[in-house]
Amino acid sequence: MDLYWKVFFFIVGAAIGSFLNVCIWRVPQEKSIVFPSSHCPACGHAIRWFDNLPILSYLLLRGKCRDCGGRISVQYPVVEAITALLSLALYLKYGFSWQYPAAFAFVCALIVVAFIDLEHQIIPDVISLPGIPVCLIVAVFVMGVPFLDALLGVVIGGGFLFLVAVVYQFLTRREGMGGGDIKLLAMMGAFLGWKSLFFIVFVSSLFGALVGVAVLAAQRKGFRAAIPYGPFLSAAAVAYLFWGEAFMTFILTGRFAP
Repeated sequence: MDLYWKVFFFIVGAAIGSFLNVCIWRVPQEKSIVFPSSHCPACGHAIRWFDNLPILSYLLLRGKCRDCGGRISVQYPVVEAITALLSLALYLKYGFSWQYPAAFAFVCALIVVAFIDLEHQIIPDVISLPGIPVCLIVAVFVMGVPFLDALLGVVIGGGFLFLVAVVYQFLTRREGMGGGDIKLLAMMGAFLGWKSLFFIVFVSSLFGALVGVAVLAAQRKGFRAAIPYGPFLSAAAVAYLFWGEAFMTFILTGRFAP
């Protein structure tokens, strides 16, 4: 039966990933995520149910619209696959508990944020601002995070990046970090607690710097190119869910937690 449940949570994740694609497409345009139903962005034709099967339909249609033949972005199956794999991983971590839907909802919000930031270089307030109090409440009553830890996560998370942004702007006379990143880290701190911020900032900064240098070198724009930080913050927060506590234990004690 365990295999069936793994398959079930993978399929559920893929289906939710299909909905996340709708959010990624429509939220930056301030459109309803409910109406109208899914349609081809090129010709506007409504997508048939058998052409809307997560991952599978994209492969069967070879990444093209059945009606107009227009190309469908590879982002769609990628988001569905990522969501499906994370749903399965969270089930393996939390099992049948309220922590699974809580953590999965948090991860889904981060996926939407990451892909919107990648394309539009914005982090919508409609996700991060209500996400801060919601994440704090869920963290305390579902995830078992002490209230003070969650509250400090909001204050330190938002305050730290705000300080970094102010100092950077003072030294360079130009904006280097948007307010969206600040609110996003506050939301992460609310859900994961203030101790998670060390891991999130360290990991996101490390990989952001590595990827940033590679992108800047490839584009040959020097330090003028804008690189979104949201995807790195989101990836680091997801990583903390699975390995963060073991990492912090190793840093503090020199040994990995069992």
